[in-house]
Amino acid sequence: MKVEQIYQFVNKSFEETTGQSDLVLEDLSNIVDVGKALEASTQIGSNAYDNFVRSLIDHIGKVVFVDRAYSGSAPSVLMDGWEYGSVLEKIQAEIPIATENESWELEDGTSYDPNVFTKPSASAKFFDGLTTFEVPLSVTERQVKSAFSNAMQMNSFISMLHNNVDKAMTVRTDDLIMRTVNNAIGETLGDAGTAGSPRAINLLAEYNAVRQGDEVTVDKALNNPAFVRYAGFVIQLTLDRLTRLSTLYNIEGKNRFTPRDKQHLILLSNFDKATSVFMESDTYHNALVKLPGAEVVPFWQGTGTDYSFNSVSKINVKTPTGKTVEKSGILGVLFDRDALGVANFNRRVTTNWNPKAEFWNYWHKQDARYFNDYQEQCVVFYIA
Repeated sequence: MKVEQIYQFVNKSFEETTGQSDLVLEDLSNIVDVGKALEASTQIGSNAYDNFVRSLIDHIGKVVFVDRAYSGSAPSVLMDGWEYGSVLEKIQAEIPIATENESWELEDGTSYDPNVFTKPSASAKFFDGLTTFEVPLSVTERQVKSAFSNAMQMNSFISMLHNNVDKAMTVRTDDLIMRTVNNAIGETLGDAGTAGSPRAINLLAEYNAVRQGDEVTVDKALNNPAFVRYAGFVIQLTLDRLTRLSTLYNIEGKNRFTPRDKQHLILLSNFDKATSVFMESDTYHNALVKLPGAEVVPFWQGTGTDYSFNSVSKINVKTPTGKTVEKSGILGVLFDRDALGVANFNRRVTTNWNPKAEFWNYWHKQDARYFNDYQEQCVVFYIA
């Protein structure tokens, strides 16, 4: 199998998804205690002594560890895995065509052969890509004891270090899952090409077409209750349409349908909150306007430096088929459960004790298969 090292990619995506904002110069040194980071070369200054005899060093009264678990926020597209073998094979059969029913075309003296062989049409698609990265961590025991008052404090410190690695793994996994979704969005938008495609629906263009004289611009769309209701109406229609057999909602033009329980809807948080405020808050019958259960993401690719709508609603990707898609205004994506996912997810930790220098090395490793299947249904909703 082909194995890709993606540690550089996940480090870069981490920078994108956390954002790096410009700072405003404000001198708050006399108001807020922001703490001091002690480096190895830092000398003890006069402020470290008591205010009575001024020769006793102040002791640490309480130790607080920044040790919060991070659960992540990526869509739930995790699938099953397998221990042996490499390739994921997906087999599909074509829907047969109808032929003449000869029972109602009988002619005297005519022979009707019941032994004609009709070969079924089937094909297979293979997925054999694997991505991997690791996060290293070294931990000492004897050398760090002098920094703590008891074993409980030291264990809490070591636990915090491992928790930080776990957060690093989780946020990078979230990034990779979102890139799997973003690739499906990019391929769908890049393949749709022309306006009016059922796979890439410009909600704003459709709304303005039916509301001539009352058009809405992109920057005001999510604050317009009428547009938000119309967008919800179109999404509800699409949910119903995907349940019927069609070739219109997948890139490769296969006959596909997606039952409601196999439909996966992901909405941008900006749009999701607009639907809650403008569709549900001013009606007594919320069930008539409420969108079906959807997963919500705060952004598709990153926050930018400002969390602006243009940043959080944007993707800028080059897909495996060579399409380069830079698009903002993406509000949601609806896809079949088998259209994309994460399979064979494997997270593990290996260790090694260095007896000469007396420290432990931990390597947190992760492998997974992130895939898109363009034979399955996928629809992107956007405004432009």
